Amino acid sequence: MLRRNPKATFGASLVLQAVVTVVTIVVVGLVTWSVLSRVDFSNAEDAETIANGAPFLIGLSALVPVVLSVVVGALLQGIVVLEVSRAALGEKQNAGQLFRRFRGRIGALIGWSVIITGVVLVAVGILAGLIVLFVVTLGTVGIVLAVLLGLLGLAAGAVLYFWLGTKLSLVPSAIVLERLSIRAAVRRSWTLTGGFFWRTLGIELLVAVILNVATQIASVPLSFLSPLITGLIDPNGQGGPTTIAIAIGIGVLGLVLALVVGAIVAVVQAASTALIYIDLRIRTEGLDLELARFVEARQSGTELPDPFLPAAA
Repeated sequence: MLRRNPKATFGASLVLQAVVTVVTIVVVGLVTWSVLSRVDFSNAEDAETIANGAPFLIGLSALVPVVLSVVVGALLQGIVVLEVSRAALGEKQNAGQLFRRFRGRIGALIGWSVIITGVVLVAVGILAGLIVLFVVTLGTVGIVLAVLLGLLGLAAGAVLYFWLGTKLSLVPSAIVLERLSIRAAVRRSWTLTGGFFWRTLGIELLVAVILNVATQIASVPLSFLSPLITGLIDPNGQGGPTTIAIAIGIGVLGLVLALVVGAIVAVVQAASTALIYIDLRIRTEGLDLELARFVEARQSGTELPDPFLPAAA
């Protein structure tokens, strides 16, 4: 996808990732600066009150980029899923054409992303609340119980993450390509992965490991060169203007590198899931025959319904 249609995939991903990054820096930065400024210009009593509430305000501001990330992630999934499906039909469309194709499914995609995020946050919140409750109310016994509950929660969370994450990983593809509701898409994903759970999990884990290793490798040169350059320019650690300028430049370079790598990772992950969806439909429903029939009919000037829709399956 990155080589075949980079503008519609990597370009869209890079722009969306940049929007999230800029909004995060602006919103969280402004709130943090505002809170710290109020502390500096307040009397001792008010300053203590403001300082105590600062973590809450900063954390609240961080919810804005989190929500935006959910929306951006849904949009990117829709674009990449459609690009993969069009590539299977020998078509190449730009980001605008892809967006117009799935704009009617944006609400469902965002809704699904919000549901997943909300469930995770609620589960983590309940677990954290129970741990705090045990520690506060039961003393030493509570600490032991909190540790055991934390370990049990992490183990159960990992199992649920891999199981449900695999069984529901095809929901976005079903929402976009089959134009299903969220509930129907959940059933569809659950059915398609039936009998192919370990195969699907293995592919998704392999892709995740490869992308993680690649990300770490990409970040190594900058991590290695940053202290080396700073040491050569300012060996005595005086922190002059040149050193500050170099530190800012390295920070900006690191941010750009993170954006590029993040954009690539997001596209590859979404594309791999879409390919798994198409592969499972080929294995269980003979979708490849429908795709071939559609391409042949198009070449002869005949228009057939979209082969990815349920009626054509």
